[in-house]
Amino acid sequence: MARTVDVIIPIEIIRSKIHLTRGKKVLFDNDLASLYGVTTANLNKAVKRNLERFPDDFMFQLSATEMANLTFQSGISSAGHGGRRTPPYSFTEQGVAMLSSVLSSVRAVQVNIAIMRAFVQLRELAASNRVLAKRLDDLENGVIGVKPTQFTNGVIGVKPTQFISQEPF
Repeated sequence: MARTVDVIIPIEIIRSKIHLTRGKKVLFDNDLASLYGVTTANLNKAVKRNLERFPDDFMFQLSATEMANLTFQSGISSAGHGGRRTPPYSFTEQGVAMLSSVLSSVRAVQVNIAIMRAFVQLRELAASNRVLAKRLDDLENGVIGVKPTQFTNGVIGVKPTQFISQEPF
């Protein structure tokens, strides 16, 4: 019998929380904590109790410079104004998967499934964009059998003067 999982968080919300940092798609600890329904401090405590499960390619902490850029770009208040005092931890897809072994609640499992689906969708979207970009590139370079010089006003083999009437109105 197939088991179903209630989707408790729309994938669009999860996708909006995925950031590109150091060339990797990551989720920040505070975003993950809100998705899991726990405090950021409790999420980080659970991770620190299990650090051996989180190598650098699963989780890393932002540098002070990255934190300053993030604060500037996202409008997060600075530490002096009640904002975050330490740079966030960033979790890659593998790090998020590992979180399911550290956070063993039913909600954590459901959230992890939704996050994994969001990462899969992003990979599929990136792959389809690469295919589309290749097709456009091929078209521009005449690989498909139609040279760019054959295009005039977007119609193959039709010259712009063919649309202009030579007779006065």
